[in-house]
Amino acid sequence: MAVIPKPIGLKAKGLGLILGLALSLQPSAPARAQAQAQRIISIIPSTTEMLFAMGAGDRVIAIGTYDKYPAEAQKLPRVGALIDPNVEQILQMRPGLVVVYGTQTELKRRLDRANIPYYSYSHQGLADIFSTIRSLSARVGVAPAGEALASRLEQQLAAIRAKVANRPRPKTLLVMGREPGALRNIYASGGVGFLHDMLGAAGGNDVLGDIQRQSVDVSNEMVLARAPEVIIELRYTEEAINKADLDVWNRVSAVPAVRNHRVIVLTGDEFVVPGPRVAAATEKMARALHPEAFK
Repeated sequence: MAVIPKPIGLKAKGLGLILGLALSLQPSAPARAQAQAQRIISIIPSTTEMLFAMGAGDRVIAIGTYDKYPAEAQKLPRVGALIDPNVEQILQMRPGLVVVYGTQTELKRRLDRANIPYYSYSHQGLADIFSTIRSLSARVGVAPAGEALASRLEQQLAAIRAKVANRPRPKTLLVMGREPGALRNIYASGGVGFLHDMLGAAGGNDVLGDIQRQSVDVSNEMVLARAPEVIIELRYTEEAINKADLDVWNRVSAVPAVRNHRVIVLTGDEFVVPGPRVAAATEKMARALHPEAFK
């Protein structure tokens, strides 16, 4: 199991937990589960977005602590998240299906005892987003809508890849979090995971692609040694960019990305939620790396 550290110094503190998932796809709910669950609890931001995007949002009766999208989900009760599910509240709501993380062994045990079906979620890379959409939609009885959603996202990503296909792929450091105002505790995307895959689809060459981890603790020396041509920092809220905070990159002015003023900030929680907004997030990366391809 690989765990990705929580982004440091970001207001969206819980979003790092979304990335810290087991990498192996877990088996789904017990066979006794019915095909069309009418009362669904989803404590995972990704699957909550999927359910609404595939037209099953009217069946969702509760969501997780860190579920921020879509807007129509925000009026629903919240029943905890990865490390703190409110088991008693979940049981009292008598759901027909609970979407849980694959690593939530105790929650699944309690659901088994209460004879409540569950869908066990985990992810690895970009392709797992589409397989999850398809399997979850089949599970809740809206398979055609799930297939249409997954196919549309795959087509959008294929169009992005086509736009950048014949362009140079800059060596890119994709930073997921660091200490504000400092080049300490830098966490960046490694050579596996959906962020790494998104960067590749967007036309970038992951400068840490040879390190087979979702998250890499990066020192200043490593930044200098890897010499990225572009640095993309992900910020998960739409707060104003602090110029002084970005100026700390000048401390490694020998890095080509810094020397050539190609330190780029991209904002939005779609970068940390591997769900239906993944194509839009990938296009943001592609436009940052290859603005000329989108003119």
